[in-house]
Amino acid sequence: MIEAMLHGFILAFGLILPLGAQNVFIFNQGAVQPTLWRAIPVVITAAVCDALLILLAVLGVSLVVLTVSWLKMVLYAVGVCFLLYMGYLTWRNKPSVDSQDAERFSPKRQIMFAASVSLLNPHAILDTIGVIGTSSLSYAGGERWGFTLACILVSCLWFFSLSLAGRTVGRLDSSGKLLGGLNMASALIMWGVAVYMAWMMLSL
Repeated sequence: MIEAMLHGFILAFGLILPLGAQNVFIFNQGAVQPTLWRAIPVVITAAVCDALLILLAVLGVSLVVLTVSWLKMVLYAVGVCFLLYMGYLTWRNKPSVDSQDAERFSPKRQIMFAASVSLLNPHAILDTIGVIGTSSLSYAGGERWGFTLACILVSCLWFFSLSLAGRTVGRLDSSGKLLGGLNMASALIMWGVAVYMAWMMLSL
């Protein structure tokens, strides 16, 4: 059991660590929100979505996405549209030192966008299916569930740590220039992922 959980912890950490639209968005929301707790909706949503993907991968349900071509096409198309729109909103968002002037994502918008970058990212889904789902086949019974829970725990801890790091940076940025730069970097990454997803969609 311990070996399976350790395997899941290391594997999930390696998959979630690289910079992507999901990580950038969570860090950005932690930075621009007035308090850490105002960024909790995005943390919870991302963690729940990742847990859902991991469970579907381990149970083998998500393999349907790989075998039905039109589902993959729809997934790519919706993902491109969401990322383009979210990149636009993030780019035009201008953080301000004055909390009354700052334009921040509402809890509803945080949840919507966190869900979109988590569930509408084909590469995240393929990584979950191809790596976590496949690796889980090495275990059975309690060991498989220990492996699964370790992967889910990594997501929860990582997303909370990202928002905390963002909040720390936001408190240190008295001018708001750094947060503005983070917004632009976040938008560029989202647009870049959207362009790559569009290219993948056309190549199907």
